[in-house]
Amino acid sequence: MTKKRKSRGRSKGGKGRSDLVQCSNCGTLVPKDKAKKLTTRVGLVEPMLARELRAQGAYIATSRTLKHYCVSCAVHFGLVKVRAKDERRFR
Repeated sequence: MTKKRKSRGRSKGGKGRSDLVQCSNCGTLVPKDKAKKLTTRVGLVEPMLARELRAQGAYIATSRTLKHYCVSCAVHFGLVKVRAKDERRFR
């Protein structure tokens, strides 16, 4: 059978089955190596207050949030683009 993509849409290589993660948007179970990951930093303090504290020399901590998206939600949010048929196999 022909392959649509060189990696078969995954990043696992030849290591067998990978764990499942839940999509942050729709809740679909997606293999961890196929899911599109988005890391964002979230400030724990309001921006106006953080600006004043930074001006006084204070350190403002931020927490990292990791979100996993299925391919259809990642396309919907613009995290990945739909590529033309001849561009899919090679990047």
